[in-house]
Amino acid sequence: MTVLPDDLARFVRATGPAHDEIQAEMADHADERGFPTVGSEVGGTLQLLARLTDARRVFEFGSGFGYSAYWFLRGMDDNGEVVLTEVDADELAMAREFFERAGVDDRASFEEGDAIDVVDGYDGPFDLVLVDNEKHRYVEAFEAVREKVPVGGVVVADNVMAGPVDFESLLAHVDGDGLGDADDATCGIADYLDTVRDDEAFETVTLPLGEGIAVSTRVQ
Repeated sequence: MTVLPDDLARFVRATGPAHDEIQAEMADHADERGFPTVGSEVGGTLQLLARLTDARRVFEFGSGFGYSAYWFLRGMDDNGEVVLTEVDADELAMAREFFERAGVDDRASFEEGDAIDVVDGYDGPFDLVLVDNEKHRYVEAFEAVREKVPVGGVVVADNVMAGPVDFESLLAHVDGDGLGDADDATCGIADYLDTVRDDEAFETVTLPLGEGIAVSTRVQ
């Protein structure tokens, strides 16, 4: 599911960067298994953010088989590094295989386990961060990495408008009407958006691409 109507989503995909051969295989694999990815609309945006920030280091909270991480690397120079995290060993092994075939595995670290535990073992800075783990733990992820994001760095959160969340409840929340009996995932996204919007060190915009992304830039 995408936030944009089908015709607008097709337009964004058609006018943005295309998959390379390896990414096309990744996308086919996701389609065959019904595995959720950020899609090329968001992927192209991740690539652009990597270029605009001149990112050298990226950390992902949740990587699956490496689709989003691959987009980040496309926007980084040959010295750029991305840290992938995944609790599923098979998915992480598949990410490594895709990256080896693309010849970019030397620019990636593949960490099996809980991303919030993993990030504690890394020193900053991280120029770009993707938050895409369990939705009710988004705030926990942000707090775990916040001090490792420098001024000018960016934190991107996926699924802030669709996917495993109820948009109508989120809309009611931002309109000041409360969340009602929303589920844990929806409440987690609401808490995350409140947290980053209230943080004076960050400026946040929400973009209706894919299933909705919140892009927070550190300004102080």
